[in-house]
Amino acid sequence: MLTKYAPLALGLGIALGVFSIPAAGQNGSSVVAEIAGHKVSADELEEKEAGKLLQAKYKYYLAERDALDQYIDDQLLEMQAKKEGVTLDELFKRHISANVPEPTEDQLRFYYEGVQTDEPYEAARPHIVDTVHQLRTKKARDAYIAELRGEYAVVVELNQPSAHVEVGDAPRLGSESAPVQIIEFADYECPYCQQVNADLTRLREQFGNSVSVTYKDFPLPMHPLAARAAEAARCAGAQGKFWEFHDSLFETKRLQVSDLKEQARKLKLDTARFDQCLDSGEQAAAVKKDSKEGQRLGLQGTPSFFINGHFMSGAIGFMKLRDTVMQELGAVTTAKKQGATLVSPKDASK
Repeated sequence: MLTKYAPLALGLGIALGVFSIPAAGQNGSSVVAEIAGHKVSADELEEKEAGKLLQAKYKYYLAERDALDQYIDDQLLEMQAKKEGVTLDELFKRHISANVPEPTEDQLRFYYEGVQTDEPYEAARPHIVDTVHQLRTKKARDAYIAELRGEYAVVVELNQPSAHVEVGDAPRLGSESAPVQIIEFADYECPYCQQVNADLTRLREQFGNSVSVTYKDFPLPMHPLAARAAEAARCAGAQGKFWEFHDSLFETKRLQVSDLKEQARKLKLDTARFDQCLDSGEQAAAVKKDSKEGQRLGLQGTPSFFINGHFMSGAIGFMKLRDTVMQELGAVTTAKKQGATLVSPKDASK
């Protein structure tokens, strides 16, 4: 069955319209309060209280994006059904159900072996068949929706909440004038950060000079090796090998002090200088400075990203990163066509 969420989406749109009519203030920012004649703007509030507001806005954005995606999908299916002169159920059977292969007996037994259950295979088999069928149906539906989105030229313009991030002298790959600036707060002991590092490499390979990546340290309290690893990467950076060391940490996941020093030797660093830097805590203050910036922003985990200032967090896969970069590039292109004066990504992330 194809569930319709149009009333929900329309209601959400009305609600957004109600809450998006601000009182005009100085510099175009809405006024949210006045203290002894001083008008407090929304921009001022967001900058001073980012830690309290960013996560709440991001949760609302995720709910809003989910509702928007469902609304878009339902509209596309209805439009395509009308185009083909069939019902939604007939469209589903023609383009989705027809592309869902039945699992073989070998596949079912392989799935059964991976399930922790005391049920014998014959008793569990019907449930396994249903589960596999549901998974394959969802995959076929997602593929068909993606095809329709391309055919109907869907463009999503809903942006993640944004925040002002201090870049400072943080390590950067790519140009500071690249149209898309990605700032990542990460932790070398975080498994999600380890996974996403390969996605960021792939992203830069695909978009080239259009994307730059800036790395900021945010070692989490539950990861006892992360802070020292961050210091080690900065010690390597003092010898011009930050990114090589950074990538090695995420690839090898070896973060004990002895491993850090061994990696310095493999990269042919001046080991005496590296060891002195690491043992003395020379880079500890720089790591703490990044952490305080993350705390000011209200970050609660890693990886956390600011893409042209727009916030996103969690176990983000390559496709989500890619879609966000393409959305940002599209905004830049549109603004140029309209002859608009853009704020550079460098200025936006200061």
